[in-house]
Amino acid sequence: MASQIESHRAGAEVVNGDAVCKKKSVELLEELSLPKGLLPMEDIVEFGYNRDTGFMWLVQGKKKVEHTFKKIKQTVSYATEVTAFAEKGKLKKITGVKTKELMLWLSVVEVYVPEGSPEKVTFKTGTGLSDTFDAAAFALGE
Repeated sequence: MASQIESHRAGAEVVNGDAVCKKKSVELLEELSLPKGLLPMEDIVEFGYNRDTGFMWLVQGKKKVEHTFKKIKQTVSYATEVTAFAEKGKLKKITGVKTKELMLWLSVVEVYVPEGSPEKVTFKTGTGLSDTFDAAAFALGE
């Protein structure tokens, strides 16, 4: 994964430090019309976004973080490095994010807000399964 980050670093906006990384990632999610609480990572040491390629990344100081979105009772795991290609209303080719379904951890490969339904967010796994939730479940602080 580090090589993927390195290949997009040239020309990217890169910031370091938890507070500014959280601020920049929330600003990007807002710009993309995605829920601002979608990436509740902790101790973020680096955030980068290459506008030319659409590639974005977050690097945490911790090994991984699990977060439960209480309104939908869904647990999500965020690896040390989370990467994605960002475009309006969508994060695709996501790496480093998994969701727990029954007893299995499934990789989340895409997150998008369906056109015409900004109140909904759809998550797609590597197995082709998808699930749609109310966007309010992913507000900041949820």
